[in-house]
Amino acid sequence: MNIQHIFIIIFLILATPVVNAQSVYDGAKNHACLKCHASQIISFHNAIIEKDQKKLMNPHYIIDTLGLKAGVHQNFDCTDCHSYEYVEYPHNGNLKLEPLNSCLDCHGGDPTHDAYQFDRINEEFQKSVHFKISGEDFTCGKCHDQHTYKPTARNSANVREIVEYSNGLCLSCHNDMNKYSLIAGKENPEIVQVHNWLPNQELHFEHVRCIECHTDVVDNLMVSHNIMSKENAVRNCNECHSKDSRLKASLYKYANLQSRADNGSVRAILLNESYVIGAQQFPVLRKLSFIIFFMTLAGMLIHLFFRFIKK
Repeated sequence: MNIQHIFIIIFLILATPVVNAQSVYDGAKNHACLKCHASQIISFHNAIIEKDQKKLMNPHYIIDTLGLKAGVHQNFDCTDCHSYEYVEYPHNGNLKLEPLNSCLDCHGGDPTHDAYQFDRINEEFQKSVHFKISGEDFTCGKCHDQHTYKPTARNSANVREIVEYSNGLCLSCHNDMNKYSLIAGKENPEIVQVHNWLPNQELHFEHVRCIECHTDVVDNLMVSHNIMSKENAVRNCNECHSKDSRLKASLYKYANLQSRADNGSVRAILLNESYVIGAQQFPVLRKLSFIIFFMTLAGMLIHLFFRFIKK
């Protein structure tokens, strides 16, 4: 093989377009289900009156297509979980009464998903207050929307993003009167009033996950799914605001966040804008402290340099 052949091969490699795996939901207008479920208005032929009609879609059945394409199930089609009979419109009303596939129908006992410990999570969940109140009716999908779910805690290196996503799951029900009433059968408690004992509420809600206080810490699980009742939730400030903070065994235990010092606190405070271990972070002041430190260090080095020259 001569030098010309080598250049030709390199050119072909560089010129070959990279083919990305496409979601089955690319082009929502051409998808049998998303033609309707990605739009606020549905168009269909009314066979009874032999006329084309348009109607408003029920907002609860409108799918977030951006979230769908970013979710873990983006390469599954709707009928992988829903009945094939849904392809026909109008849908048979009895289909809505059929139970949907649960997460464990696919993930339970599957060795290819052992790292996620779905069976262990299910055991934990059955101890939770949600299961005790609602039983089998409280499915994974009540918190983790199968259409848009992303394993943010596993993949993100940003603590704020993890906290925001996790708390959004809780507040999607606990801050929604209708959804809470549908599941709990009683009025939605006021989040602020229930947590009126908690100092600096806003900072805690913004920088700490609800589950830090409302679950036990389980060493061999990424997140405990044993949600405790409010009576059993952690109310001792020292549990988090101490050298041996429980946050190091929960929120900050993910290996992909950052490498921390042996005591697990110094670098966590310096590298994250989170309200943890008694440290409220101010990005401007933090940058200013670094500038002062390096200017002081530079001044010392310049001083030593001139003293050396003078000597």
